[in-house]
Amino acid sequence: MLSFLKNMFEKKPPVKERLPFYDIVCPYCFAKFEPDQVVFRATHHRQDDEDYALQEDEILNHYRDKFGLDAIDELEAIIDPESIPEENHLYVDNVLAGVTDRYGLVSKRRLCPKCHNELPITAGKAPSNIISIVGASQVGKSVYMTSLIHTLQNTTANHFDAACMPLNAQISRKFRENYEAPLFERGQLLDSTQKEKRQEPFIFQFIFKDSEKAPLILVFFDVAGEGMVDREYLELYAAHVKNSSGILFLVDPLQIKTIRDRVMLQAGDEPGEFTARYDEPREVVITLFENFIGYQEQSKTNIPTAVVLTKSDMLHLIKEDDGEYIKSNSNVFRNFVHEQYLNTTEFENINGEISRFIEKVDRPFKDALEVYFTNTAYFAVSALGSNPVNQKVSGVVTPIRVDEPFIWLMHQLDYIEGRER
Repeated sequence: MLSFLKNMFEKKPPVKERLPFYDIVCPYCFAKFEPDQVVFRATHHRQDDEDYALQEDEILNHYRDKFGLDAIDELEAIIDPESIPEENHLYVDNVLAGVTDRYGLVSKRRLCPKCHNELPITAGKAPSNIISIVGASQVGKSVYMTSLIHTLQNTTANHFDAACMPLNAQISRKFRENYEAPLFERGQLLDSTQKEKRQEPFIFQFIFKDSEKAPLILVFFDVAGEGMVDREYLELYAAHVKNSSGILFLVDPLQIKTIRDRVMLQAGDEPGEFTARYDEPREVVITLFENFIGYQEQSKTNIPTAVVLTKSDMLHLIKEDDGEYIKSNSNVFRNFVHEQYLNTTEFENINGEISRFIEKVDRPFKDALEVYFTNTAYFAVSALGSNPVNQKVSGVVTPIRVDEPFIWLMHQLDYIEGRER
């Protein structure tokens, strides 16, 4: 009787039964919804029925306009499942996967109800684990994204019995022509004009050969400088981070004033315009707080966040000066291959070294991270392997440790094990 009364007064909530489906996070607009809220693109059109005639998709075109993409004049009609009798709904693995329309034809192209982009086939059947890449404008997110995807496709995926695939042929072609080929075949960095444009998200899937494992979705969504004053764009950015399962938070060493001043001094350059291009890392944290973290429980986020110090090759310029910086024999400057599991010994070495380094060169930034993020780890990577000169890489592009933050996130999301060496 006493235990009964105790339980009654504690009012413990009942244990929730696990649903046979998962919420979907759209990898284009980052809206979150249940699988039965999707809409479908009709598989045909009819001129004698205005509901099924070719028509402008205003919702899709509004999305495309945000990224400077051309409007599409006419597309097949949108079918709302609520307009279709329940007996004509097609379910696969407890997820609404298609509808049979009034003409007896099946439509299986599932669209996000918020932006009308087509969803991945696995959406709703497996967790929508999206990893996002964030950081200030002008700190080389595009170069890191290119180097990371190239490395995942060519080496990392094979080490973890997986494949890294673009979401569709259009993304594959754009990535290859505008990013991978210029960097890895011609040694050219992106044009600055390209960096200033709003970029539609690049979406890749890390798909495991073990069908029991859900694919990981890697979304690169760069917020250009002018986007930071556009409220609608900022809301999209906030949703992108809020609904992510993991974050790659990029920090350019030149964002940190202590390092920037030392590099400028050694290079014999005046900071001038060069310095003005960079936002302090803490300002990025403040932007995230204003648009996302501040609205979370206790104004903190528990999303696993890899803090990635980019251009680690540049640290060679300051390592000899003072023992408090990076040692010349540091593992930071050597590549390491994680295979089948996260080598926790190697990870802890890098995490500890970079954490201490950040604390010494930019304590306010480290404090801000510890206030707002409850699960962080620190990494150092070089997307190129050397410092480019005049937007060109001399020699072969040889990425150093670029996939290590991604592998740590896979471990945090229980895709792979962590073991000591």
